Amino acid sequence: MASFRKRNNLWQAQVRSKYIGSISKSFHSKSDAQKWAKEQEVLMQCGQWSRSKEQTFTLHSLITKYKNEITPKKRGFISEDQRLRRLLKEKDLMRIPLERLHPPILAAFRDRRLKDGVRACQYDLVLIRHAWNIACIEWGWDLGDNPVEKIRLPKNNPPRERRLKPGEYERLKKASSETKVWYLWPIIDFAIETGMRRSEILGMKWEHIGIDNQRVLLPLTKNGSSRWVPLSDKAIKVLDQIPRTTDHVFPITDVALRQSWERLRNRAN
Repeated sequence: MASFRKRNNLWQAQVRSKYIGSISKSFHSKSDAQKWAKEQEVLMQCGQWSRSKEQTFTLHSLITKYKNEITPKKRGFISEDQRLRRLLKEKDLMRIPLERLHPPILAAFRDRRLKDGVRACQYDLVLIRHAWNIACIEWGWDLGDNPVEKIRLPKNNPPRERRLKPGEYERLKKASSETKVWYLWPIIDFAIETGMRRSEILGMKWEHIGIDNQRVLLPLTKNGSSRWVPLSDKAIKVLDQIPRTTDHVFPITDVALRQSWERLRNRAN
């Protein structure tokens, strides 16, 4: 029995059989979807239907192809590549053929991964879901329904409401004077004054800063658009103290800043 639905501007055809299971494929037109579904029904009735070679691929094959072809095109490709490398180390999960990657298997993985944190679990499941959708829509793989969409994703933790308590700013500043990491305290002060994200601060270039009109241009923000951020007198003072040795105001990596910040917090208790 065949069914059809329009999804993401594509027509998805699904053919179900109580003996074989279900298969689905997406098309640009409904007529093509109907033609394909009719062909699959005939093959099933004649006993000549067989699964596509892609369905015999393992999850490892899917994630590896996604990591090599899709991830490098993203803005946050470095962190996503690290997450995918970790995910590929889940050997028991990765060796499962895609045709046998049923929702209960992913639900069990979800429950086990939750011990490492809600966000870590969410990232893994979202990456698997997106890789599956890319394979079906862009690569033309006949994989059927996405099993991740049939399980419950873990709920987000309540949003953080962390503010500096009395005395904490001073303790952080004192602890920063004991380190040779020159950029750490200027970044902290600049972040407090502007409210900019870590990625925005590290991506900031001198050519985007207007000292006279006291603002900085962020060409590409998290939501994909540009915006101007006003700079207070103190933020300008921070910038005046930084040597202009490269195009970037703070020529350091995200990892280096994260590690320096964590060590500072520990020293300041």
